Amino acid sequence: MSQATKPQAPLGHAVVTGASSGIGAAIAQHLLTTGWQVTGLSRRRAAIDHPLFSHRDADLTSEASILAAAEGLAPQALVHAAGLMTTKPLGELDAAGGATMWQVHVQAASLLADRFIAGMRQGGRIVLIGSRTATGAAGRSQYAATKAAYAGLVRSWAAELAPRGITANIVSPAATDTPMLADPARGSSTPRVPPIGRFIKPEEVAATVGFLLSEPAAAITGQNIVICGGSSL
Repeated sequence: MSQATKPQAPLGHAVVTGASSGIGAAIAQHLLTTGWQVTGLSRRRAAIDHPLFSHRDADLTSEASILAAAEGLAPQALVHAAGLMTTKPLGELDAAGGATMWQVHVQAASLLADRFIAGMRQGGRIVLIGSRTATGAAGRSQYAATKAAYAGLVRSWAAELAPRGITANIVSPAATDTPMLADPARGSSTPRVPPIGRFIKPEEVAATVGFLLSEPAAAITGQNIVICGGSSL
């Protein structure tokens, strides 16, 4: 008689911010497909129907909301993919917009990593979704500054966590085919098509994140993986 096949245990538990749309949704879907349990943190519920997926409401502009959403979670991986872009040239900078981007990009990442790190075992992973714009772009200084801050965070965390066998990295795509490209908050900052002739696909970013969460990537830490489609050439 054949025995019923037992369901395989998840590869691990990953928390993915911004899982309701764009790159975050692609990452969540990719991890689920490859056997991870995923908890998505976002204001809108993700349209993901999978037995290993759960959602928690989280307003990443609010410290209280972030900490409430993180309560009781002990993930083996944190992927911070949530983001927004407000663009203004120097002389017209939007102070409120800049503060919101700092909160969502930098402060939220810091709060979540700080909350989860105590429970991470050897093999733990932290990945922040950065941007090629972090090196600077006209009209995007406030956005670029928040993404540039990731290098300081991740390289510091990587140095602290290496003895524990936990890695921290950044994945920085160029213009990616997501709803953010059409966001009115971009103003006159028109996205440029990379030399490969198309925008980066969210699935390409997700696959790179998936590799960084895998065992073969255990020696990669403190790095910024740029997916630019030739834009840096």
